[in-house]
Amino acid sequence: MLVASQLKNAVRKAYSAAAEMPNAKHAFPVGRPFAESIGYPSDLLDAIPKCAYEAFCGVTSVSVDARIEPGMRVLDLGCGGGLDSLIAARRVGKHGHVTGVDFSEPMLERARQALTQTGDTNITFCRADAEGVPCDDASFDLVLINGIFNLNPAREAIFAELGRIVRPSGGVRAAELVLTASRLQTAKIDEASWFA
Repeated sequence: MLVASQLKNAVRKAYSAAAEMPNAKHAFPVGRPFAESIGYPSDLLDAIPKCAYEAFCGVTSVSVDARIEPGMRVLDLGCGGGLDSLIAARRVGKHGHVTGVDFSEPMLERARQALTQTGDTNITFCRADAEGVPCDDASFDLVLINGIFNLNPAREAIFAELGRIVRPSGGVRAAELVLTASRLQTAKIDEASWFA
C-alpha cells in the first residue's frame, strides 16, 4: 500500500506527464475535446492559447460557471496549464488579480507560456502545494478548485489553508469527482488505482 507521500508523487508525475505529452495515453481525460465536453465554450477556447488547454485535465468548467466580478482577487488552486486562471483574469479585469498555484512545474511552464502569449498583467503563477499556499491570510475573494481533493491525501490541511487565505466575505468554488458507490475497505489502493 502506498503512503501519502508516494501517492502525491505519483499524482505529480502523472500530471507532469500530461503537461509534457498531452497527446499520449493517460489514466484520465486530457485536452480541448474533454474541456468542451464538460462545459468550456469552443469560442472561449478559441481565444485562449493552445498551451493552456491542450493538457487540461480538470473536472468541470469552474471558471466559466463561478460568480467572478471585476476587481476580485482570485486564487486558482491546482491551476494546471492556466486555463481557468486566464478565463478568471478576463473576468476580474485590470483592477482584479488572479494567482495560479500548482505543484507540477511542467504544468506551470504551460501556464507561463500562455501568459506570455496573452500579455495579461493581472495573473501571477507560482509553484506550491495546495496545503501550503505562499500567500498572506485573507488574501482572496474567491478560490477556484477544479479537481484536486480526490488526488491529494492532505485534505484536512487544504481545508485549513482555504480557511486561512479566503477573506471573511469570500468564497470557494470547488468542483470534484466523487464516488457513487462505496469502495470496499479491503480494496487495494495503489498508484494504478489512484486515478480510477
